[in-house]
Amino acid sequence: MRHGKKINHLGRKKAHRDAMLANMASSLILHKRISTTVAKAKSLRKYIEPLITKSKEDSTNSRRVVFSYLQSKEAISELFREISVKISNRPGGYTRILKTGNRIGDNAEMCIIEFVDYNENMLGTKETKTDAKKTRRRRSPAKKETAAAAETTASTEEAKPKAPKAKKETAEPKAEASEPEAETKE
Repeated sequence: MRHGKKINHLGRKKAHRDAMLANMASSLILHKRISTTVAKAKSLRKYIEPLITKSKEDSTNSRRVVFSYLQSKEAISELFREISVKISNRPGGYTRILKTGNRIGDNAEMCIIEFVDYNENMLGTKETKTDAKKTRRRRSPAKKETAAAAETTASTEEAKPKAPKAKKETAEPKAEASEPEAETKE
C-alpha cells in the first residue's frame, strides 16, 4: 500500500531522479515542449513550476536558487530573460500536459508537456482551424464527378466544328515568331 507516499520514485534512486528531472526541466525551458511519459511529465510539473515562480523575481538570489536545481547556464538565462517576462501575469499553471497515446515498444502512456504561453496553435484564432481543413489530402466523391464532367466537355469539344481550331493555329505561329527574337537577345 502507498499510504502517505506522495513522491513517485519513477523506478530510480534519489540522485538519478534529481538528475533526470533537472535535465528534463532544462530541455523543456530550452525547447518549450518535450515528449515523455505521463508519469515523468507529472513529476516534472511538480519540479519546474516552483522554479518558474521563483524566476518572476529577477534577483541574484533567485538565480542562484534556480541554478542549484537546473545546473545549466543556458536554461537559466532563457528562463529569466524570455519565459519569466511572458508568464509574469499568470498566477500559476505554467505547463500543460497533452496525452498522445501509448508507446509502441512497451505500451507506456506518452504525452507532450509544454509551456502554456508558447503554444501558438492553441493561442491562435479560428482561422488556423479553417486553414487546416483546406489542406485535406483525401479525395472526395465530388472531385470524381468533376473529372467525369471534364471528360464529357472534352468529348463535346471534339464534336464542335474545326473552324475555331484553325483560329488557334493562326495564333500559334505568332508566338513561335516571338521565340526566335528572344533567343537572339540572349
